[in-house]
Amino acid sequence: MKKQPKKANWQVWWRLLRPHTLTAAFVPVSVGTALALKAGQVNIPLFLVMLLASLLIQSATNMFNEYYDYVKGLDTPESVGIGGTIVRDGVQASTVLYIAIAFYALSIIAGIYICAASSWWLAAVGLVCMAAGYLYTGGPYPIAYSPLGELLSGILMGTTIILISFFIQTNTISLESVLVSVPIAVLIGSILLSNNIRDLDGDRAKGRRTIPILLGRSNAITLLAALFTFSYLWITGLVLLSIISPWALLALVSITKARQAVSGFRGKSRAVEMMPAMQATAQTNTIFGLLLAVGLTMCCWF
Repeated sequence: MKKQPKKANWQVWWRLLRPHTLTAAFVPVSVGTALALKAGQVNIPLFLVMLLASLLIQSATNMFNEYYDYVKGLDTPESVGIGGTIVRDGVQASTVLYIAIAFYALSIIAGIYICAASSWWLAAVGLVCMAAGYLYTGGPYPIAYSPLGELLSGILMGTTIILISFFIQTNTISLESVLVSVPIAVLIGSILLSNNIRDLDGDRAKGRRTIPILLGRSNAITLLAALFTFSYLWITGLVLLSIISPWALLALVSITKARQAVSGFRGKSRAVEMMPAMQATAQTNTIFGLLLAVGLTMCCWF
């Protein structure tokens, strides 16, 4: 086995967070808050605490994933797309688990602040999101081993986070916020789908039953393209129906990245060859979501 170069400590911990996945945390908060800005003044401290809580939960989920994939023998020094903190950098598995638990504890503290400023009913919603993050790879029946990962991640990290971010600012839920959350949920689910396309062979060998395993790689790539197309058509439809401002069409700039993601998967069979395509999928969500948030904000000024 080729010896891995020694990394600086900050690089080890940064990779443990799997930063390319954090788009699934900050994009929904940004979109939900931009929608709230249309309805009135935004509480900046509340926005920042909500953003912190979402990033902590997403980071902890990544760490639980790192820990349980190691414990169950899925991760090796040759694995592609992992943080590698345990199998390559020599960090104790228990340390990763304790950090994940600490992040959850910090997110609970942030959640208490959010609930005190809005509604304590949100505590139940937050606990469901946290439980799903843990159960994705933890517990006796991990979500990651089933075809439900994409759906649940889209609903919980996309729609739910957008609606919470909107609610804590406005104390209500609007039809517009629900409709705008749909393409973000789809794109967040697509990030996980791209991950499962890349890991198809290894996941099948470990007994997982993800969507790409059930559909086959080619059909899963076609599904990814269909999800991208749906997201662009949905946001365009909302503009044509005058539900949201034409400024929201700024999100269409991300089409180039979506095409890059799909073409990057076509004809590839090795995980390392598909890493750029997976990264392009995450970048599609980032660009789409942030430009959508900018567009929704622009309509308040023009």
